Amino acid sequence: MRTIGLIGGMSWESSAEYYRLLNEEVRRRLGGHHCAPSLLLTVDFAEVELLQRTGRWAEAGELLAGAARALLAGGAELILLCTNTMHKVADAITDAVDVPFVHIVDATAAKLGPHRKVGLLGTRFTMEQDFYRDRMRRHGIELVVPDEPDRTLVHDVIYQELTRNRVEPSSRAAYREVMARLVERGAEAVILGCTEITLLVDQSDCAVPVVDSTRLHVEAGVDLALS
Repeated sequence: MRTIGLIGGMSWESSAEYYRLLNEEVRRRLGGHHCAPSLLLTVDFAEVELLQRTGRWAEAGELLAGAARALLAGGAELILLCTNTMHKVADAITDAVDVPFVHIVDATAAKLGPHRKVGLLGTRFTMEQDFYRDRMRRHGIELVVPDEPDRTLVHDVIYQELTRNRVEPSSRAAYREVMARLVERGAEAVILGCTEITLLVDQSDCAVPVVDSTRLHVEAGVDLALS
């Protein structure tokens, strides 16, 4: 099995979920005491969040490219970036290393089946900017994002609660309502497009299929590691 390099820390709560899912998936497939040979490099989310908030995406790309190079030097044979939002700078990472990079949008789109019009929950950057939407469009998938003020609510819960290890019942109820409105607008499924959202809601909270981008990203990484 190839050694998987994980660029984490955005937030550490979601990185811990990646690590758990990764090892559970390897054990499920291989059995016994098997776990995933992996390296986790944790960046400081405070630094990344500042770069996001101030629109300094090129600097953020340089930071994550450096993390990828460090993982490669440590023996990583493929790279997973443990966040949806920072796939905005995926090209900076792929340009920096010569090992495979597993893109979370590709991994998610591959498992959407017949669903062509899909709701998306994520950070404001993911919901509003083109990088996620355009890549999904290449797979023939149209994204539906919440209207305001729902986008602000979804974003604020991520940054003010989930990335600070707070899971509030009131926010779960609010997310249910947001997802219901996406379904009313024609969404055939809803992507949890931020790695922390899976800490808050799941399939029981929505009338259409809920697509966990984190789990699908991990599964795609394991597929490649075992190939």
